Amino acid sequence: MDDRERLKTEVSYFDPQRHPASPSRRRFLKSAGVSGLAVAAAPALSSVSYAGSPDDPDTQAEAPPAEGQRRITLTVNGRREQLDVTPNVILLDALRHALQLTGTKKGCDHGQCGACTILVNGTSINSCLSLAVTHDGDEITTVEGLEKNGQQHPLQQAFLEHDAYQCGYCTAGQMMSALAILQDDDIGTSDADVREAMSGNICRCGAYKNIVAAVQSARGAMQGGNA
Repeated sequence: MDDRERLKTEVSYFDPQRHPASPSRRRFLKSAGVSGLAVAAAPALSSVSYAGSPDDPDTQAEAPPAEGQRRITLTVNGRREQLDVTPNVILLDALRHALQLTGTKKGCDHGQCGACTILVNGTSINSCLSLAVTHDGDEITTVEGLEKNGQQHPLQQAFLEHDAYQCGYCTAGQMMSALAILQDDDIGTSDADVREAMSGNICRCGAYKNIVAAVQSARGAMQGGNA
């Protein structure tokens, strides 16, 4: 999808993981005849739409944000992007739905698995726990931003060489967490230090030994000036 197509796209969604259905409550409301109460209590839909890039005037949205939305500017992988978001849109969904950056995965949706890890202003965060509106003006790096000029980042190459994945679902989050710790001088360099620093990233396939090996290999490559 190119920028002009994205410009016309608005995504409204209801996430059942965040608002699980309750059949017993639904039956109660129906039997009690209080459908009006059910409507009033229904959670508001999240809504996010692409509003163009200040770096590309041809993509700029002509209309102001819709009622209930706020326009924010994010610098994502080096490019400024504008999004119109409702206050309840989480950053993970804004990246995936509006910018089509689907490398960042939605796993547990509770900040417990690390699959949604990205860098914000150089610090790793769980994007499933952060509201998009709180990041207006921030610099964001996703896994798509690791590659530069067609060259893989040393972390990407190391994960391939050391088979540091199986199903691959957690890999993006693992690499973004690894990048953060490799750039943090306060974190030790031993295997134990790496395992502790990345303890928030779950690999359900159990490839932890290979992940640590890949991180340490990338450390050497990055120190050698390849990143």
